[in-house]
Amino acid sequence: MEKLLEFARELAREAGRLIVKEQQKAGLVREFKQGKELVTQADLNADRLICERIGREFSEHLILSEESSPDLADVHLLPQPVWIVDPIDGTVNFAHGHSQSAVSIALAKDGHIELGVVYNPFTDEMFSALRGQGAFLNGKTISVSKETELSRALIATGFPYRKTGLKPLIQRLDAVLHNCADIRRLGSAALDICWVACGRLDGFYETLSLWDFAAAGLIAREAGAQYGHFSELPPGAHPEFHNEDIVIANQVLFEPLKNLLIEATR
Repeated sequence: MEKLLEFARELAREAGRLIVKEQQKAGLVREFKQGKELVTQADLNADRLICERIGREFSEHLILSEESSPDLADVHLLPQPVWIVDPIDGTVNFAHGHSQSAVSIALAKDGHIELGVVYNPFTDEMFSALRGQGAFLNGKTISVSKETELSRALIATGFPYRKTGLKPLIQRLDAVLHNCADIRRLGSAALDICWVACGRLDGFYETLSLWDFAAAGLIAREAGAQYGHFSELPPGAHPEFHNEDIVIANQVLFEPLKNLLIEATR
């Protein structure tokens, strides 16, 4: 697994270099998936680079990627190892010249996320973890914050591309604003979760896609975060892979934050 982690780190760095060069180009090509979700040529080029490298090195492995293979289902039940890839998490930030974007690469095997890498090429920050072996930022051990009071907690979340059914989201946002110190919407869920892992944020909640949180979720758990959901899991859902109503915080704040989010929509 150490060799696989090093492969993922180097691949994330290579994709990161591509992304930085793409952002510096004039006339960045932008498109919209289903008319709503922004995608750039850089997303597609980075995706191609990552998937081709994985395919060459591990031809027997499967790939779940936001851009080229987003429909692989029941990852936790598949017998083969599965790489879970988001070539640019935070595409809107990237397209607008912001620095809060990252390459996210995870490997799932035997019903668990075994390794995760989240790399921000604009700040040269590499978050990584192997299951059961701790979490790291640029090679140094990281851990979650020691905040114990929800009223002092800094909480992050994100908002969906589709603007239907926003009432419960607004209710939760209102509850967090009234009961926590402040809220952040930074535009990259993978980095938000990694920032919980290293103590820059005290908690996070959102509904995501698997490629958004697979790597970062492992990093947060390995940094001491409690990871779960503020709604009941559907029958047969795996808690590491279920994408709806994710909540992450340190061990003290997790239950108060979870309960706050539950009560907000009752």
